[in-house]
Amino acid sequence: MRPKTQTFEQLVKQNKQELWEDERRLNQIEVRLEKKREKLVSAKQQKRLIHD
Repeated sequence: MRPKTQTFEQLVKQNKQELWEDERRLNQIEVRLEKKREKLVSAKQQKRLIHD
C-alpha cells in the first residue's frame, strides 16, 4: 500500500513541528549538561577547601 502523499503545506507544517521538538529536546539536554557542570565545579571547589 502506498503512503498518502502530502501537500507542500503539510510537509512544511510537519517540518516546523519536528524542528520545534528538536529545539525543545536540545534545550533540555543543555539544561542537564549545565546542571552537571555546576555539580562538577562545586565538587572541585569543595575538594580544594578540604585540602587547603
